[in-house]
Amino acid sequence: MVDTLDRDFFRVRFDRLTPKEREYLRAMTELGPGPHRSGDIAAELGIKVQSVAPRRSALIAKGMIFSPAHGDTAFTVPLFDDFMRRTMP
Repeated sequence: MVDTLDRDFFRVRFDRLTPKEREYLRAMTELGPGPHRSGDIAAELGIKVQSVAPRRSALIAKGMIFSPAHGDTAFTVPLFDDFMRRTMP
């Protein structure tokens, strides 16, 4: 079942992402279950929070993440963080 989800559901979404967007999602994954503050994601990436704003906006537009509260970020798809760990160890 996991292989099927990876191939037919998660991979399709992952393949639409730029390398920088993938890095952003991987940083979210490292922080554990979300939601996560934008500043914490930026710190995980080692960059200023203003630098991640365009990536965050692009990922929201692509439907990969959403903002459940001001400054918070969470995955829109359950288990996507597990897929990220398998894909980008």
